[in-house]
Amino acid sequence: MTISAIEPDLHPQHQLSGSQLLIKLLERQGVTHITGIPGGANLPMYDALSRSSIKHVLARHEQGAGFIAQGMARVSGEAQVCFASSGPGASNLITAVADAKMDSIPLIAITGQVPQAMIGTDAFQEIDTFGLMLPITKHNWMVRSAGELLQVVPQAFQIALSGRPGPVSIDIPKDVQKQLIEVESLPEPGAREANPAFEKQLVESMLGKIKNSQRPILMVGGGIVYAHACQALIDFAEQLDLPTVQTFMGLGILPSRHPLSLGMLGMHGAPYTNLVLEECDLVIGLGVRFDDRATGKVAAFCPKAEIIHVDIDDSEIGKIMYPALSIRADVGEVLEMANAMLEASPRPIWRERVEQLKQSYPLILNGQDDLFRPYGAIKAVASLLDDSVNITTDVGQHQMWVAQAYPFNRPRQWVSSGGLGTMGFGLPAAIGMALAQPERKVICFSGDGSLMMNIQELATAAEQGLDIKIIILNNRHLGLVRQQQTLFYDKNLSAVKFQQNVDFVLTARAMGLKAVDLGASDNPLEALESALLEHGPWVINLPISETEMVFPMVAPGSANRDMIYGDSA
Repeated sequence: MTISAIEPDLHPQHQLSGSQLLIKLLERQGVTHITGIPGGANLPMYDALSRSSIKHVLARHEQGAGFIAQGMARVSGEAQVCFASSGPGASNLITAVADAKMDSIPLIAITGQVPQAMIGTDAFQEIDTFGLMLPITKHNWMVRSAGELLQVVPQAFQIALSGRPGPVSIDIPKDVQKQLIEVESLPEPGAREANPAFEKQLVESMLGKIKNSQRPILMVGGGIVYAHACQALIDFAEQLDLPTVQTFMGLGILPSRHPLSLGMLGMHGAPYTNLVLEECDLVIGLGVRFDDRATGKVAAFCPKAEIIHVDIDDSEIGKIMYPALSIRADVGEVLEMANAMLEASPRPIWRERVEQLKQSYPLILNGQDDLFRPYGAIKAVASLLDDSVNITTDVGQHQMWVAQAYPFNRPRQWVSSGGLGTMGFGLPAAIGMALAQPERKVICFSGDGSLMMNIQELATAAEQGLDIKIIILNNRHLGLVRQQQTLFYDKNLSAVKFQQNVDFVLTARAMGLKAVDLGASDNPLEALESALLEHGPWVINLPISETEMVFPMVAPGSANRDMIYGDSA
C-alpha cells in the first residue's frame, strides 16, 4: 500500500504513537472538526491533536460535545467525531450516543481509558465504557494495541455510514495511546459499503399494488434523507399522484407547500392527516420504522390498509407492522428503479376526498397573529427568514409546535431529537449545524426547561462566534409534562413549575452572547427582527402562558383517530 500524499511527514518505518496514528487516520477520513473535553485518560490524544489541521471545539460538557457532533452529522450526512476522557467523561457522553442510535446518526465516539494494567482495579476514573456503549452503538471496540487502530478507525467509519447509519465507539487505553509503533503506510479511508441487492420483481409487485389501489398513501421518514433520495421521492409521488404523510424525522422531504404534502402524522399530526389514514387502502412506508408516536395504537393504525415497507434495516421490517410486501434495500435505489418503470396514474377521486378532509378537519393554529402565543411566535420567525435557514429544537411543547407550524421546504433543514426525545439537545446541535454549514443561519427553538439541561453550551456558541439564534418559548414550567398532568392526571400538577425563574438575558450576556427579552421590549416584533437578522449568537426570550397546549393530541396508547382536539378545532 502506498503512502498517501496528504501525510507528507509519514515515511516508511516512521515511528508514531497510538495517538498520533489516531489523528492521522482521522485526518485521512476527512475530519475537519472534533468536539470534546480533555481529561487525564485522553491527554495523549489531545497532545497529538494540537499539531493537526483538525479544528477542536471545546465543549463545556461531554453530552454537549456529543450533540455538537450530531448537529454536524445531521446536516452534512457525514460521520462526525467527538472525544471524551474515561469515567465521567465517557458516561456523560452516553446520552448523546444513545440519541444518535435512535435517530440513525453516524457518530464516532472516541474515549480515553485507564491503562490496560489498571483495568478491573477500580482505578481513578475507570468505568466499563465498552460495556456501557454496547447496547447503544452499532459496534464498539476496546483497542488493545496501537496497531489495531489501522483497522479499527476505517472500519468505524464504514460501519457508522453503511446500511442504516448509526453511532460507533472506540475506547483506547492510555498506554495504547502512548505506545510507539513503526507505520509503513496508512490504510484507505473507511467508506460506505455497497447496499444490499434486491429483486426487480419486488419493485414490480410494489408498483402493481399501488396501481390496483384506490386510496393509497405514501408515508416517508428519515430513511429518505439518509439515502439522498428526496428528489426521487418527489418524482415518485407526483407521477403516481400519492398524498404523502411525513414522520417527525421526515419533515422537509416533501416541501410543506407541495400540493401532495399532508404534513406530519401521529400524536400531534393535523386532524385531516390522521383521518386520511383511516380511509386509505394502502400505505407505502419508505424509510420509516412505524414508531409509536406515528402509529398510535398499532392494532388500530390504518385499519383498512395493506402495508408496503421498504427499509434498509431488516430488523425493522415486521417489528411493529406486518407488511403485505417488504423490500429490504436502500430506499433511494428502490425509488430509482421504480421511477424508471412506473406509469403516471392520476387519482382525481381520491385527491378530491383528501381535499374534503383537509377542509373539514384542518389544523387550526390558534393565536398565529399574536407574537406572544406559540404559533404566532413561530409564524413571525418564519416570516422574517427564508428557506436557507436551518431549524432545530429542544424537546417539549415547543418542539411539537414547530413541527406542526414551521414551513420546512428542504431536506436536512429540520434537526430534532426524535426517538430518544432528549431535552438539552437543541443548543449544542445548533452549534454543530453552524459549524458544518456556517453559511446558513441556525434557529434553535427551546423551552426554559430544555435549555437549562445544556445551558453551559451558550459559552461554546459565543466562543465560536456562530450565527445561532436561541428562541426561548418561556412558560416557566415543564410544559409538556404540565399538559399531560392536566389532561391525564386529574390536573395534579406535580413538580412542573420552576419556583426560581432564570433571567436568560442576563445569563446569556454573562456567557458572551447578545440577548433580548421581547416581553420587556417597546417594539417586540422590531426587536425580534433585529436579533434574527444580525450575524452572531443571540438569545431571545419570548414569554408565553403556561396554559398553552399542543393540540390535537393522541393520548399515549390510543388510536390516532381518537384525537383530543382541545381548543384547536
